[in-house]
Amino acid sequence: MSNKKNLQADLNPRRVHVKFGGETIADSKNVITLHERGHLPVYYFPESDVRKDLFVESDHSTECGLKGTASYWSIKVGDRVAENAIWSYQNPIAGSEAIKGYYSFYWDQVDAWFEEEEEIFVHARDPYKRVDALRSSRHILVVIDGVTVAESNRPVIVFETGVPVRYYLPKEDVRQDLLSETTLQTSCPYKGTASYWSATVNEKIHENIVWSYLNPIPEIPNIKEYLSFYNERVETYIDGVKEGEISWYRSALDFFNANEIKIPTVTA
Repeated sequence: MSNKKNLQADLNPRRVHVKFGGETIADSKNVITLHERGHLPVYYFPESDVRKDLFVESDHSTECGLKGTASYWSIKVGDRVAENAIWSYQNPIAGSEAIKGYYSFYWDQVDAWFEEEEEIFVHARDPYKRVDALRSSRHILVVIDGVTVAESNRPVIVFETGVPVRYYLPKEDVRQDLLSETTLQTSCPYKGTASYWSATVNEKIHENIVWSYLNPIPEIPNIKEYLSFYNERVETYIDGVKEGEISWYRSALDFFNANEIKIPTVTA
């Protein structure tokens, strides 16, 4: 029998509040952060800390094998409506009692999320995740289709729980003549908004293979304007040794069990 833990509900010590249509629709110092294997963490709010007067009950429902039946509500503020943007497990199944009667919101259906007075983006922050951006003297060589596209002895190496190690290089150490900026942008709750470039090597375009945080959030200033390549799409050599297999985890529960952790390896 598997002893894997699939759900964990933690009381979050931070005040979390949510805005929609100019109104604060949830504001709580007693939020539960729910961790579910294979999923990003989710904030759940106690009933007393949400604006139920702005909720419109829906006949929509969904089923979850770990939590039970979810009931839904829409948000209505003036003329603005966000359909089925709220859900709650009013009678969760055994093992999920901690979120009974709590309410959660689809992240992208509201206007803004805050922890204390700092706006946060993309998804709930995971207290089990750590992000360190460390200046290094390691020799980093990046190769695409046999062509060296970057080489540096002054990288910033980002160690982020659950994410492959990333190597951020000064733009002066990257073949800018091979890069062309694209319109793609993505956001990260721990680093900010990333801009992207494609690389053209041997007349082949490798789309959005490089990114940079031109204005990272204040907690991670070391990567400002540095460039990073998708390790899984290039060959990366660290101090002359080719990087091996990389691993991704979406939830802290994916690496809570020691026997599930993949130890990174390098091969010659």
